[in-house]
Amino acid sequence: MNSARFNSRLIVPTRKFVFAKILARAAKAPAYIGGSVLAGGSYVAYKAEQASSYTQEKLSQIKDFADGFFDKTGEFLKGMGRSDSGGSGGNGGGGSDGNGGNVTTLGAAAAVGLSAEDDEEEEEAELEEEEDDEEFENDETQNHMLNLTRQMIEIRNLLSSIDHDGIKLPSIVVIGSQSSGKSSVLESIVGQEFLPKGSNMVTRRPIELTLVNTPESAANVAEFPALKMYNLTDFEQVQKILFDLNMAVPESEAISNDPIQVTIKSPTVPDLSLVDLPGYIQIEAADQPTQLKNKIRDLCNRYLEAPNVILAISAADVDLANSSALRASRVADPRGERTIGVVTKLDLVDPEQARKILTNKKYPLRLGYVGVITKAPNAIKSSGTLFSRKNLTGHQAFVAQQNFEYGYLREHKDDFYQCNVGTRNLRRKLMKVLERTMAASLRPTHLAIQSELEETAYQFKVEFNDRPLTPEMYLANNIDMIKLGVKELSHNFSRPELRALLKNELDQKVLDLLAERYWNKPFDLKKNSNVELDLRELAKITNIDDDIYWHKKLDLTTGSLTKLGVGRLSTNLITNALFTEVENLVDNTQLRNHPMAKAAVKEAAKNVLGAKYYSTADQVENCIKPYKYEIELEDREWQTSKENAVNLLREEIKQCDEVYQNLKNQVGGRKLQQVVTYLEKLKQSQESDIDLTSNETLGFSPTLIQRGKDAIFLKDRAALLKMRYSIVKNSKMCKKKEGKYQCPEIFLDAVASKITSTAILFLNVELLSDFYYNFPRELDQRFFNTMTAEEIERFAKEDPKIKKHIELQQRKDLLENALSKIESVLAIQRTTEPQKDDKKSSIFPWK
Repeated sequence: MNSARFNSRLIVPTRKFVFAKILARAAKAPAYIGGSVLAGGSYVAYKAEQASSYTQEKLSQIKDFADGFFDKTGEFLKGMGRSDSGGSGGNGGGGSDGNGGNVTTLGAAAAVGLSAEDDEEEEEAELEEEEDDEEFENDETQNHMLNLTRQMIEIRNLLSSIDHDGIKLPSIVVIGSQSSGKSSVLESIVGQEFLPKGSNMVTRRPIELTLVNTPESAANVAEFPALKMYNLTDFEQVQKILFDLNMAVPESEAISNDPIQVTIKSPTVPDLSLVDLPGYIQIEAADQPTQLKNKIRDLCNRYLEAPNVILAISAADVDLANSSALRASRVADPRGERTIGVVTKLDLVDPEQARKILTNKKYPLRLGYVGVITKAPNAIKSSGTLFSRKNLTGHQAFVAQQNFEYGYLREHKDDFYQCNVGTRNLRRKLMKVLERTMAASLRPTHLAIQSELEETAYQFKVEFNDRPLTPEMYLANNIDMIKLGVKELSHNFSRPELRALLKNELDQKVLDLLAERYWNKPFDLKKNSNVELDLRELAKITNIDDDIYWHKKLDLTTGSLTKLGVGRLSTNLITNALFTEVENLVDNTQLRNHPMAKAAVKEAAKNVLGAKYYSTADQVENCIKPYKYEIELEDREWQTSKENAVNLLREEIKQCDEVYQNLKNQVGGRKLQQVVTYLEKLKQSQESDIDLTSNETLGFSPTLIQRGKDAIFLKDRAALLKMRYSIVKNSKMCKKKEGKYQCPEIFLDAVASKITSTAILFLNVELLSDFYYNFPRELDQRFFNTMTAEEIERFAKEDPKIKKHIELQQRKDLLENALSKIESVLAIQRTTEPQKDDKKSSIFPWK
């Protein structure tokens, strides 16, 4: 006898029907056992039917009960055998038998008399259903189907990142009005309440839901791959996350095309790929955009395109002619080949009316209609007392819904005869339809991927010569170039280069001190001072040891040189030089196109150098302290400093002449000469009371007067430097170190040389060596140990050229991976095609 199958159990890869089959087959015991056995079989079959709607725990409890029942039944049958063989006590005694055999027999006979015929029909229907279920689920072809469906869903998720209209595998798109029970249908398929709820429009973004069956898992797990959130077991938290993501869409827009990707892994869910869309509305509310209705329609139409399967949700208490879901599906799928109609709220209408809806001929769909009840009315749970009750939520609400749906459909099974009803059947139908639709899309998708891969590979070869590049490779290449540059820098920027750098800085300090103490005498009309005569007198002194003035001047100048903070000066000088070199290294790599990376490299150098800055400065300052009190020179050092002083004076004379020539070019030679002549006459006449800013200056402007003063100063400085250059180079008093007071230029240069040599020892050991060792490691720490893969990819794609290279490489790899997976699925599909042909009717009964 064929009848509709009503079962609220979840589909799992392997279901345990062994106990149920034993109980059912017990009803077919030989007739000679008697009425009591028949009644017992009917009772056990009834218990087995109830057990099918409970969890595994309930099955175990009923199994224990049944085991005890069979034990008692066996004892009872043995008692009957003994009574019959004894020839007495079978009918006598009235109910005085200690085992209550007569009572049991009478009860069994009454049960047989009342319901034997109905129970036999139910038992036969249930046995037929369970045998079919077992055959379906143990069928090798079905196992292949489940495996292929999962692989095809993985391929679909892989292809979702490829922006190409012709390269995609289908999903099941769920549409319906806001009050049609769309969210409840999805939650009944999953077995959890997880979709956002609210009085206003809550679903504002598409929710791309991937269900993955994981038999080895002990719990349901949700993941948000785009948000990097994994292993969420609290579905109230999942619901809150979805609510927040949807509410993030401004009310002024109300709808966003940006999808939310959710993956749910569970041992009780089928392998499905679903898309939940915003519900259709009939009219916009006062606080909603005027174009909201059209925006929802446009968004849904994008997902309703082929090859997606349409799950059109309609409520049973609404005429199908007014169904927004069917109206939209009719536009996208005029022939109804990709649409499954789901009718919810069957319990709200008369069963006969519900049957007419499910067998609707006015709006036929090739895949038919499925009727479900997704919510149990007044689902409550007692918490211990009659008046302490609360609404069921989560999985408990799902179990209550399943039990209510099972009971209601069983109660009205005659009304729904040959109708496809129940959440369980809906899940099975979705699995089959998705597998069939995906299988039909495999070959066209395979050809599209092949074509796209050929085009991408050709473009990759032409533009980048097949040179592979990933964000990690790009970052590593540039960091390695910097490390290589640092290694070369350690050879090119060592002690000789440090000495030259520091000595040059100290030479400028020496020249500044000489100018301040010996040379600088600005032009002044009020005071007649002749610097040249003073220095000429210094050159004529024969017994310099008795001249305290020149001794004191040289000691003060030397003290200023040794006490100017050489430690801080030298450390800061070398640190800045290294910073400059690091910037040059970065500019020679592709990191120059990445401001944040450049800043990170400089920050790394700053941290390494900063860790040693103060200790190095203190070390250098301590090591040159002796030169503040006593300086001893050797003849060799004096001769070297003499040559360097001559060169410095020559360079100073050259620079002085260049500045004077530039001034002459700016003012004009004749005019500058007129101003200089005028100022020199004023000085010779000693007319110091003339105001050079007034009209008494013969028409020369204050600026021109200042240019004249500068010109006189430069001429005097050049004359003085030439005189000192001649003395330092040719004078006998400057040939030996004893002439340090007559030749302060040589002595100060010798002091600077000794300070430089001593400071370099500590700078090289404390600063440079540490930098060359720790800087590459600091780069690794900053760029490889702390940056995530997403940050590295974002960094690499800051350069437009590199972004194009990486994205083309990623697209090529993705297409190759997808092509390989599809080819493997096609190979498996070819091996199972003969089996599918043999069992087409059992796998795809609607074809």
